Formats: sequence, C-alpha cells, structure tokens
Amino acid sequence: EHKKEPGISFKIKSKLVDTFLGSLPFALTLSQKKVIEEILEDMKEPEPMNRLLQGDVGSGKTIVAAVALITAMANGYQAALMAPTEILAQQHHLNLKQLLHPLDISPVLLVSDLPRKERENALMRAREGKIPLIIGTHALIQEEVEFHNLGMVVIDEQHRFGVMQRLKLRKKGRSPDVLVMTATPIPRTLALTSHGDLDLSVIDELPPGRRSIITKWESEKRRKEIYGFLQDKLKEGRQTYFVFPIIEESEELDLKPALSAYEHLQNEIFPSMKVELLHGRMRREEKEKIMHLFREGKIDILVSTTVIEVGIDVSNAVLMVIENAERFGLAQLHQLRGRVGRGAKQSYCFLLTGKRISSEARQRMRVMCRTTDGFAIAEEDLKLRGPGDFFGTRQWGMLNLKIADLIRDSKILFLARKEAFRLVEKDPRLEKHPRIREALQVKFPHRLELAKVG
Repeated sequence: EHKKEPGISFKIKSKLVDTFLGSLPFALTLSQKKVIEEILEDMKEPEPMNRLLQGDVGSGKTIVAAVALITAMANGYQAALMAPTEILAQQHHLNLKQLLHPLDISPVLLVSDLPRKERENALMRAREGKIPLIIGTHALIQEEVEFHNLGMVVIDEQHRFGVMQRLKLRKKGRSPDVLVMTATPIPRTLALTSHGDLDLSVIDELPPGRRSIITKWESEKRRKEIYGFLQDKLKEGRQTYFVFPIIEESEELDLKPALSAYEHLQNEIFPSMKVELLHGRMRREEKEKIMHLFREGKIDILVSTTVIEVGIDVSNAVLMVIENAERFGLAQLHQLRGRVGRGAKQSYCFLLTGKRISSEARQRMRVMCRTTDGFAIAEEDLKLRGPGDFFGTRQWGMLNLKIADLIRDSKILFLARKEAFRLVEKDPRLEKHPRIREALQVKFPHRLELAKVG
C-alpha cells in the first residue's frame, strides 16, 4: 500500500548528475548503469520509492546511492544517509566528500558524540534547510533532528536497522524516497518474503580489474608459514588485518584474545612493523585516529575485533588472517573477507581454526575457500541454517514456516507474492476479504503500519 501515498516526483535529468558521472576516474559497470536507471525511473514516479539495492562487497553501491542523493539535491530537497556504525558513517562521509567535491557539495557528519556546539549548529542548519546532505548513524532518528524538506533517504547495511528505526526516519520527511543498501546477499527467495514490499535492484558484477581473493583454510600448525608469507608481503609495503572474535580474556572460551595477540605480534613476530589494535569499546576519537593512520599507510598491521566487518575501505590492505574462524557465521566471514580485495593487487585471506571444530564449521570453511560470490554464499548459508536463523529470528519472526521450504517452493512463493500484490491493489484495506484481514491482524498485530517501510 506504500505506493498509494503521495510522494515526490523528481525530475531525473540533471546537470549535477552528468557532472558527477563525468568526474569519476573510472567507467561504471553495465550492472551499475542498469541499477541507476531503475532507481531514477522509480524516483520519477509520484509515489514514494521503496527499493532494496543489493550488491556484493566492493560492487560500487556508493556510486549508485550518490546518484540518487544528487538527484534529490538537484531538485531542491535535502538528502540523508544513515549507517549502522560510526566507523561506517565516517567512511561514507569521507568517500562522499571526495566524490561530491567537483559539485561543491559538502556533506555534514552527524554522530552521537559530536561536541555540543558543533552538534547544535548542525541541527539548526538542517532545520533551516542549509545542509543539503547529512550523513550519520541512528543519531539521525533522534527526536531533535528535524529537516526542512527531506526528500531522499539512503539506509546502508539494512539488516542492522530495525524496521521501527526506518519508520522513524521516514516520518522526518513528507514521504521521502527510500533506498536501502545491503552487501549481505539475501537469496532471491528470501528477499521476496523478508522485503516483499521493496522493489529489488541487484548489482551483480564487480568493477573490472578486481582479482578474486585467494582464501585458505589453515590449522594452528601452519601459523609459522603464514607469518613468513605475511612478512614478505609486508616488506613489499602491503598492509594486513588480523581479526578476532572477542576482546577480553575469557575463562570458558579457548580463544586467542586480540589483546595478547596484539602484544605478541608487535613484540615477537613483527617487531619492525607498526601494529595497532582496534576494538569496539574504544572512544570514537581513538578509533578515528587509528583508521586514519591505517588508511594513510602509517600502520602495517591492524589487529581488530569485528568492528571492521563493514565499512572499511583500504585498497593497499591485501592480507587478512581470521583467527578462530569457526566462531563466525558464513555471512560474517564473507563481510570480513570483503575488507581485502579492494584494489588491483592480489589479496589473500587465511581462515585459522582450532583443533576440534563441528562439521557445520568445516562446511562453512569449505564454502569460503570455494567461492567469493556473495549470492552463492548466501544460498549455502540458507541451506545450512534455515530461514528463521538466516536473519536472526527476532526481526524475522514472520518466517516460522511449518511446511513450506523457501528453496524448494520458490516458484509457489513468486506466484503467492504476485497474487498478494494483486489483492492489495484491488482491496487495499482488505474490506472485501475480512478473513484474510483478521488472520493478518492476529498474526502480525504491529506490522500493518510497518509494511510501509520495508
């Protein structure tokens, strides 16, 4: 029913977009061009856009989102980009600042721990419509954030935002267009059930010149050889990530904690290299400083917990070691691995596992070594875990299917979706179908309003 409410019909031909695309130092992939066309066609319509943009790690979603944001700004509207973590919001801010520089547009970053003066100034300018583009975390949906005329919202890494949070952001504009981006490949069958009301755009090719990441599953006894290999690459000026599942010493988990590994790597294994530690409990300034130094190439080895899972883009970092890889799920392993392989140089990812690991964990390691295709990995993940678990059941309680099997029954699912849309088109309030309405209200009492946000 979201298509029925009045939204904004954008003029999609704009000098700004042409200037932007002309200023890029590379050509867009065919897939990016196709998706940009789909999005702009959607923005032209008077109903609000509600679109899910899927693209594997490194496929160039930011460029596509930038075109949507610029189109809104060229029409005199404000635009907002919301990311799940501060590191990711900063990364977007940095990227978009560079990308939009030729257009004289400078985005403003709004995160929760900005100095008070700076924050108040940003809030006032947003309210008066003096900031065309705001980038932030969930801080953007706090009560005091008001926009003058919000027309376009891009939400990144959508599985980290609850539907309620997206609803709040929508309410800050008069039915703005919404583009949801995710690098977590969702199998098509699941995308239709979990995001059934979002139109789907998929970027299904990587930019030319990207090499496939070589992934190796290794045991503890090969550690010495791995260190030797890393040493050679570090001497050539490359950078490395070491990723750990947790940060503090823990009695019950047999883990190599990041802290002690950091000291060991710096003092004993790579004494001539600059090693730094990054974890989720650090203050924002500390994290920012470390990320800045790593991007500048002043840090050789970054020891980190999963805070690097999304949003870090350093093309010279071509090596990754994931410790206790058996403790990560497939989607997370794929996201982590996506931090390397961002330039033209060959990248490597080593999955280190403990002695005794489950057969499911073995299967995950095999899948990771076999493919770097996010969609293939998502399908495997779905097979291994089932749909309820694929997203974590809390947000996706709708998927407790008793008989249906999403993979086996995908044809029926497509037909059912088509039929459901046809029904709602003819009878939006289900007045002629009281039994269906009743069943929906019993099963999803709070969902009818949420259906507008995807």
